[in-house]
Amino acid sequence: MIDQKLKVPKDPEKMDRIMKEKIGLGESYDAGVRKFTILGKQVHIYYINGLADSDSIIKILTALTRLDGKERRSLHAAETIENHLVHESVEQIEKVDDVVVEVLSGLMAVVIEGSEKALVVDVRSYPGRQPEEPDTEKVVRGSRDGYVENIVVNTALTRRRIRDGRVRFEMTKVGKRSKTDIAIAYIEGVADPDLVKIIKKELDAIDIDGIPMADKTIEEFIVKQGYNPYPIVRYTERADIGAVHLLEGHVLLFVDTSPSVIILPATFFHHMQHAEEYRQSPAVGTFVRWIRFIGVLLSLFLLPFWLLVSIEPGLLPHAIEFIGPNKKTNIPLVLQLFIADIGIEFLRIAAIHTPTPLSTAMGLIAAVLIGQIAIDVGLFVPEVILYAAIAGIGTFATPSYEVSIANKLFRMFLLAVVAIFKVPGFMIGSTVIIIYLARMRALNTPYLWPLLPFDPKAFSQVFIRRAIPGSKLRPSIVHPEDLYRQPSEK
Repeated sequence: MIDQKLKVPKDPEKMDRIMKEKIGLGESYDAGVRKFTILGKQVHIYYINGLADSDSIIKILTALTRLDGKERRSLHAAETIENHLVHESVEQIEKVDDVVVEVLSGLMAVVIEGSEKALVVDVRSYPGRQPEEPDTEKVVRGSRDGYVENIVVNTALTRRRIRDGRVRFEMTKVGKRSKTDIAIAYIEGVADPDLVKIIKKELDAIDIDGIPMADKTIEEFIVKQGYNPYPIVRYTERADIGAVHLLEGHVLLFVDTSPSVIILPATFFHHMQHAEEYRQSPAVGTFVRWIRFIGVLLSLFLLPFWLLVSIEPGLLPHAIEFIGPNKKTNIPLVLQLFIADIGIEFLRIAAIHTPTPLSTAMGLIAAVLIGQIAIDVGLFVPEVILYAAIAGIGTFATPSYEVSIANKLFRMFLLAVVAIFKVPGFMIGSTVIIIYLARMRALNTPYLWPLLPFDPKAFSQVFIRRAIPGSKLRPSIVHPEDLYRQPSEK
């Protein structure tokens, strides 16, 4: 094993032996080295094929190989070579381990005979796709670019929207083997310094060999979610959403190889927001928001409530007794609801794994053939299909995919307690869900804020989409240093 504090050797041949042990130089096909004699000194250049941009490397090598004809040999060959590296990002590094990490990150390392410092040039060109609109956060009108798997592109998309010199992207690495880049983004003078410190401390405390699942692994380390089904952080793949939350005082985490950005802190009502509300007029945005809340409530409470009134028909007024069930089958109603609910989940999972051209056909087959035949053979009463479908639509109308799945789990819990305890079960089960959410905290932030603790002004903005000129204050829950969004209010 090589000492982690070992400095870059003056002999490039010794560096070759180190790189062979560290990155498999000469064994791994993508680990490359070019050797030159420049100004009478041996110069070795290390890089990783596929991560480094070949055109940039060729330009640098061309400039360096021309030095012998223009510069006299001197004792300051290292300084001369550094001055002729035609690139905007050149850094000196002393430790071997740091050089290895940078090379494996896609940078190019230049080791010069007689120098104890390597020159690292940022020639990264990660393979990946171009920014495009995220599938889960589409809008009718608005920007069509979104985050991708390249952390450099993602920070640039955000910087483009906030041209403030106080925007900070502090880079760190996580994973003993993966050395994954993570950028902590915030606006200095707006974000709560204590929140930034807590996040940095949690990231520094992560001790794992790698994070191939990227942002999800980071989330589990930071918030220690355990088996809690509700998301404690918010994800977004839209650059405009990320910029909005930075301006509000949130902290963002950009994880390399992930197109999703983590927003901290996040409450339950943050997960109920969608960009479409802010791309329409305040009246239309408010209407869309109300419809969305109705869909979320239906996805959680419709099936348990219908089961309750089916078991206890006396709870219904005579005028709406038609909601059923109007037929009887040999299968208990609660079991029918569970089968239908799990069946819809089967369809959702199948749609994920089905090629897009076939998913539509699969949905039609499931909806028309399976549903109708299940009714005809007596497996379901028609009302079960109807209300399960409405609850499923409410699930899909929930902006946050994570919240929709969590609501489905608690919906099944409510179905079970209603089937066993009837009216008391519905009341107690609903209360348990509310208490469960009220006890949750996301980085010391109450999960149900501004409902619990109650903040009248903030709560009104949850249900009413205010015009941007009227939104003069940043959310108090993030404890911003600068409370006012509009200078005229200072």
